[in-house]
Parts: sequence; C-alpha cells; structure tokens
Amino acid sequence: MNQANIPELERIASQVRRDIVRMVHAVNSGHPGGSLGCTDFFVALYFHIMDRKEGFDMDGLNEDIFFLSNGHISPVWYSILARAGYFEVSELSTFRRLDSRLQGHPATEEGLPGIRIASGSLGQGLSVACGAAQAKKLNGENNLVFALMGDGELEEGQVWEAAMYAAHHKIDNLIATVDYNGQQIDGPTDEVMSLGDLKAKWEAFGWHVIESNGNDMDSIVKSLEHAKSLTGKAKPILNLMSTEMGYGVDFMVGTHKWHGVAPNDEQLADALAQLPETLGDY
Repeated sequence: MNQANIPELERIASQVRRDIVRMVHAVNSGHPGGSLGCTDFFVALYFHIMDRKEGFDMDGLNEDIFFLSNGHISPVWYSILARAGYFEVSELSTFRRLDSRLQGHPATEEGLPGIRIASGSLGQGLSVACGAAQAKKLNGENNLVFALMGDGELEEGQVWEAAMYAAHHKIDNLIATVDYNGQQIDGPTDEVMSLGDLKAKWEAFGWHVIESNGNDMDSIVKSLEHAKSLTGKAKPILNLMSTEMGYGVDFMVGTHKWHGVAPNDEQLADALAQLPETLGDY
C-alpha cells in the first residue's frame, strides 16, 4: 500500500463537505449531520484504502467493494463517488430531484455507478456484506468487503444475526465500521436506547474490534490500514469509529438536530465559509 498523503486527503474531505451542504440546501432535504461526520472515513476508504478497478460493474470481481447500510447519509457517498470518478461531478446538482439517479436513499434501479444494493431500510447492510465476502472466498479472490453502519442502527436485530453469522463462518475478509456518534433521529442514543459497551458486545459475538477516531484523517487511515492487516485470521473485523455528527461545520457539530435538516441560505453561507473550496464546486 502506498503511503497516505494526509494533506491531500484532507483537501478532498473539505470539498466533499462543501458538496454535502450544498446538495441538501438546494432541495431543502437530506441528511447532512451523519454525512459530515463520516466524510473523512469515506475519503480514506475510496482514495487510499480500497483496491478499486477502473470503471464499475455490479459483480465487483477482483476488487474491494463497499456497502452503505445507513443509506440516509447518501450525500457523502454520492459526493465521494463523483469525486472518485464513478460519474460526472455535475450530476450532484440533481440530488433528490425528480427523475434523478441520486435518490434520497441509494437505489439500484437507476443504474448509478458505485451502488450495488438499495439501502436505507436499516439493519440490512451487514447481511449483504457477509454474503458478498463469502462469494469472494468462493471465487478464490483475496479482495475485501467493507461496510458502514450507524450506531442507532444497531437497535435492529438483523445486525446481530449477521454478526453471529460472520463469526461462525469465519468471514475474515470483512471489515465493518460502526459510525459511533451517539446520535440518532430522535435524540442521543443513550436516551433512545442505550448501546452499552459496544466493544465488549462485538467481541462477545466473536469479532476482532479496533477503535478509531473518524474525524482525524491520519487516525482513520492508520486504523483502516491496521484493520486490513487483521484480515485472513479467522475473525471478521469491526471498526468502532467515534465521530461527531456535523463535523466540519461548527453550528452542526454534536447534535441530532442536524440529522435530517437542511441549512437555510444564511446557514449555508456560514458553513461554506468554514470549508475551503479545493477541487472546484459543481
């Protein structure tokens, strides 16, 4: 693996955060909070960690693939896919509009490159990732499968069924990440449904757990590199990633109130003033 260029990854992250707030503002709809919090993770994943092929096909043979389970944070994924060359950056201007391929929750019927499953019905992504990882083993591939879930999403029972399944079948080419920001749509997770000791829970389910800071580019890069080094050892890997919802925009940080609310004109201007334009706005 090549040495990570942290300053360049941070430059990309600033532009992606600009894309996010502009996309949701334009249609007064979408989920900026979790998208901003996970930006550094997505940048590290797509621009450094994953072994990707040129172009896109649904099978994803002989390359690393990614599944987004908490599909409501589609703005960050769409921006990343466009900035990584899967489709034209200008298409970001169609987010959540009629007949757009960039629906509020990612879907496959429109044929948007980079999207392999519909997501947003929470709790399902880890199950899909397990199946894809097993398929790669059956194909004799050495590539990895990555998945991202929200912490509030862990209230879904299917997550824990998949967690048991992955450990039992020794799916050790799978790296799942939990966005541990302590917030969900109805409020702090501690008030809605306490998560308890997540590290101990995942370890009890038979996973190798690492902990990371998802809002520090150097930290998340090193953590994902470490996670890759743990593959192939008969255990699935869980990256418990601490983030702040709304990270990068001071008035959005750390509150569930920006889970699914778009900024107004004044708030957009304030947000953009905090985020340097580095790759050119769409």
